[in-house]
Amino acid sequence: MGFVPRRGRYPARAGIGRWSGDIVEFGCGYGTFTISAARRMAGTVYALDTDPLMVAPPSGALARLGLKKRRGRANGDCVAAGCGREPQSAGSALLFNFLHIADPVALLREARRVLRRGGLVGVIHWNCDARTRPEQCRSWGEAAGLRWVRDAGLPLGSPWQWGMVLERP
Repeated sequence: MGFVPRRGRYPARAGIGRWSGDIVEFGCGYGTFTISAARRMAGTVYALDTDPLMVAPPSGALARLGLKKRRGRANGDCVAAGCGREPQSAGSALLFNFLHIADPVALLREARRVLRRGGLVGVIHWNCDARTRPEQCRSWGEAAGLRWVRDAGLPLGSPWQWGMVLERP
């Protein structure tokens, strides 16, 4: 049957249940968050990763679950080449456990580029990764032209991860 992640509550806690339009997920990995987001959205979920082997599981799982308006794609380096989406074409972007890259501001700028005005960016990251702290992420978001909206309450006050929501003004 292949890999199908369990229903995650993290996207809902990050506010995805209230978001509209298409979603661009940067660094989808095995689809842990992709599936949960796709179940909550009417728009198209674009699950992107640099590794084609990472995109295959969420794409297959989405198809098996009958979520036809969802796409997985190995698109290479989103920072260097862009994510392949049109400017202002998405209502939200997901950056979950992914901002430890070399140039997080450039990635956040790419997320901003694809968002419509008022579009939201959900960020979740590991607490144990000293390279990416919430206050630093907020600063990176502001440098990328995004505005901090709120910290996201993760399930059970997760001691392992933190989250926040940013917005394209």
